[in-house]
Amino acid sequence: MSKAKNGRLRRKDGVWDPLKTSSADKKRAESVPRTPQSMSPSYRLAYADEDFLCREELRPIRLQLELLKTEMYLTERGIKSTVVMFGGARIPAPGANAWAARNDVQRANLETASVYYEEARKFARLCSRYSASFDFHEYVVVTGGGPGVMEAGNRGASEEGAPSIGLNIVLPHEQAPNVYVTPELSFNFHYFAIRKMHFMVRAKAIAVFPGGFGTLDELF
Repeated sequence: MSKAKNGRLRRKDGVWDPLKTSSADKKRAESVPRTPQSMSPSYRLAYADEDFLCREELRPIRLQLELLKTEMYLTERGIKSTVVMFGGARIPAPGANAWAARNDVQRANLETASVYYEEARKFARLCSRYSASFDFHEYVVVTGGGPGVMEAGNRGASEEGAPSIGLNIVLPHEQAPNVYVTPELSFNFHYFAIRKMHFMVRAKAIAVFPGGFGTLDELF
């Protein structure tokens, strides 16, 4: 919100809007005297009430929010198309510790598979070099944001000075943003369906590297 010369409030699109913003009203509501009435959950502004938003009846709203948030951020960034990279989360970088191995056989297999980490990294670098010719608005690398092949994809883009997207999801283990995802393009999801939709909605290409059941699920 900005002020015109006449002192009137205008939105970013130039439309005059004298009403207070939702953020301003939220702060005002938080500043009222603390009484049994103002401290009651029923008094909270609906859009600022996390307990209310997490109710089962609000699932349709949460689905919309997960769809809208990522879409708005990517649109504001000017990202028009992506290259999606899928692959095993447990594959280590060459020479790195096979942290997911539970026995010697698994360790040997994962260390052998590290060649795919390096191939994914190289592929992401190639994509990002091509993306640079479009000012990083087209063919932007997107991964699940986690470790393994996902990390390799974001790492390759980072090494080329290119932005890359990470679409994380809340899981019991293994899923946290890797350090190579562009911070402003690091997203987190609760709903698998919305996450998958964002993988596909801008995809001009999909590259699938070896992985497990999660990779198969994403492929099909």
